[in-house]
Amino acid sequence: MFKLNGTVFMPSVLTLVGIPGLESVQAWIGIPFCAMYIVALFGNSLILVIIKSERSLHEPMYLFLAMLGATDIALSTCILPKMLGIFWFHLPKIHFDACLLQMWLIHTFQAIESGILLAMALDRYVAICHPLRHVAIFTHQLLTQIGVGVTLRGALLVAPCLILIKCRLKYYWTTVVSHSYCEHMAIVKLAAEDTRINKIYGLFVAFSVLGFDIIFITVSYIQIFITVFSLPQKEARLKAFNTCIAHICVFLEFYLLAFFSFFTHRFGFHIPPYIHILLSNLYLLVPPLLNPIVYGVKTKQIRDRVSHIFHSKNAS
Repeated sequence: MFKLNGTVFMPSVLTLVGIPGLESVQAWIGIPFCAMYIVALFGNSLILVIIKSERSLHEPMYLFLAMLGATDIALSTCILPKMLGIFWFHLPKIHFDACLLQMWLIHTFQAIESGILLAMALDRYVAICHPLRHVAIFTHQLLTQIGVGVTLRGALLVAPCLILIKCRLKYYWTTVVSHSYCEHMAIVKLAAEDTRINKIYGLFVAFSVLGFDIIFITVSYIQIFITVFSLPQKEARLKAFNTCIAHICVFLEFYLLAFFSFFTHRFGFHIPPYIHILLSNLYLLVPPLLNPIVYGVKTKQIRDRVSHIFHSKNAS
């Protein structure tokens, strides 16, 4: 790495600021972030253990929930250890290639989570609108194909972002990243070269993943609501609608935070930087925290199994 005309050529190490403007209180911010991470790890691990051990839960809805829990654990683990290292132990340095790897993992897991939420919506659509065909359609083979498909979609779509940075951008104004983790646009903004292709491809990935998924999720739920409200019995309507409540809460929480973070990061020029970074952090931390809580509260089978585990421990 060497400097040329005020720019840095191919930096080997970057410096993550953390939360710009809040450096003096980052140690305190790390406490609730760490608590959220621990709760997310415990909650999602508990969900995985329950679904794995209870054969009656080896159904599409719960297997998708297990995929979601595993993705949430991986996503939060990609950012929290390094973030807490910045906040608590003043370890802001990260190798450039490690930063690109973290960026790829984060955005890949975001795309995987979005794909799983779409699969869960389609599962509810078939279960409610075409109940007699649900078992025939959502076979274990299809579930495996969906899991592999959403993983490959995320990994392959995000990979060019990494390649475009590594191969196209050689000169950088600074090595200081005004963020608490390696985010695509935060790295691209450091470059002293034309970054239009990088920005355009980043927007393409965001809209082709989130945009595509949210359109199909919305269409699925419109069809679900039409079917539910056309049922003749009130009890049947309530039962069908109740099976979707947890999914709707998770969809809203994930996509509202995603779009709010996305648009403030790119177009909120008058919003203080620490708001951008806090929103980005919460976008990655809140869904892993809330997903097991929402499903644990709203799903009777999981709720009963959790109660059984803790009651048996208390009894012993």
